[in-house]
Amino acid sequence: MRYRDFSYALARWVLGALFIYAGGRKLMDPEAFAVLIDAFGIVPENLLGAVARVLPALEIAAGLGLFFDIRGSLAVIAGLLALFIAILGIGLKSGLAVDCGCFGPQDIEARAFSGLDAALYRNLVLMALVMWLYGWRRRRRLRPNGLLSLVRNRSF
Repeated sequence: MRYRDFSYALARWVLGALFIYAGGRKLMDPEAFAVLIDAFGIVPENLLGAVARVLPALEIAAGLGLFFDIRGSLAVIAGLLALFIAILGIGLKSGLAVDCGCFGPQDIEARAFSGLDAALYRNLVLMALVMWLYGWRRRRRLRPNGLLSLVRNRSF
């Protein structure tokens, strides 16, 4: 694998691992994560439990998919980041002083940076990485793996 190809793989692995870690931390305590979601005031109360379980599971699935370069995973991560950026923007505009919940309840990042603005900037950088990955695919004419072909060929 050449250096340039390795940079594409490394970017996918780092981004995928970050989403796997973040989703896993949230799934470890979905009730506490639901409280963090509720602080933003944008999810109806009767849906908090479902969102607190489905969102992290989606993060983990997309992270695993990106790790193995499965078709659609990068699009899911881009969509999640767009959602997170919008929610953080709403929180900042509303003047909320809450934990972003990015890495689950009681995350070290929240204590270290304490604020939605740091989380927003981080997500913007991650979105730039997503755009770089899309550009890389386009320049190299790369096509991600289909899930079924990956399983059939046991390429993992």
